[in-house]
Amino acid sequence: MVNKIRAAITGIHAWVPDYRLTNHELSKMVDTSDEWIMQRVGISERRILKGEGLGSSDMGEMAVKGLLEKTGTSPEEIDLLICATITPDMSFPATANIISDKAGIVNAFSFDVGAACSGFLFALQTAATYVETGKCKKAIVVGADKMSSITDYTDRTTCTLFGDAAGAVLLEPTDDDNGIMDYIFHTDGSGRKFLHMKAGGSVRPPSHETVDAREHFVYQEGQSVFKFAVVNMADVAVEIMKRNNLKSKDIDWLVPHQANLRIIEATGRRMGLPPEKIMINIEKYGNTTAATIPLCLWEYESRLRKGNHLILAAFGGGFTWGSMYIKWAFDPK
Repeated sequence: MVNKIRAAITGIHAWVPDYRLTNHELSKMVDTSDEWIMQRVGISERRILKGEGLGSSDMGEMAVKGLLEKTGTSPEEIDLLICATITPDMSFPATANIISDKAGIVNAFSFDVGAACSGFLFALQTAATYVETGKCKKAIVVGADKMSSITDYTDRTTCTLFGDAAGAVLLEPTDDDNGIMDYIFHTDGSGRKFLHMKAGGSVRPPSHETVDAREHFVYQEGQSVFKFAVVNMADVAVEIMKRNNLKSKDIDWLVPHQANLRIIEATGRRMGLPPEKIMINIEKYGNTTAATIPLCLWEYESRLRKGNHLILAAFGGGFTWGSMYIKWAFDPK
């Protein structure tokens, strides 16, 4: 009997900017406070990419170069690179193309995936399919977002939430009993009215009017998004556990999208997990959109062991949401 070829994560790296935007500093910009922010979303500070002409590709480049060095992989060996982002350097070419160029990846095809905060999971499964079919031997998936570029720092309801970061994983085929085991993804486009950017697309192109009206920033109806997210992220995580006959005791780690501490905690409770089995770093980085899940994996890498059962879960604008069941494929280097 020939074992099924699976796609396994064989390396993880991330990169965050140096600049820390603290709650104290934000309280000087808008009517807010550390206590207000911590109580509602659980964020203490977030990293911000400073510098003229720097974008998501620059953070992605650093994450990818670090990943290649860490795994002893030559850029020429990469067959595919997918970047999950909603803050591309420009409308076209794809940020994945730019990252490939900056990282010296010359033999891969590359493209972007736009699924907001679920983007990394959607991109990961897309790359996994290429690996599982044998079309690609080494694929890189990047989650990179410069959310500060679309954050309105006069709007206290959204400016407290977002930060900048990038994370990247290497995917390779394996025939052992590890790797990406299962996934469940959903979308509901009717949710767009609650979470979107009003202008900048083909429906409402940039103009003096749209800029003056501050329509090139994240628009969110917080309560509606929160209610939908807290139910659906938890539901899909429980759904994938049931489909794979997993009990709470079988799960080593929940790796949740870092949007709001209350949503993370609610998901963990629904899954029956104690707090020590939930990866959380939202306090330090805020919501970095497509980068939150790889950022968690990178920070917790030393605590992961080959064969660990991980449930990844996310919810984002679209609406998009989903969960993935992974058996971790390597011990700490």
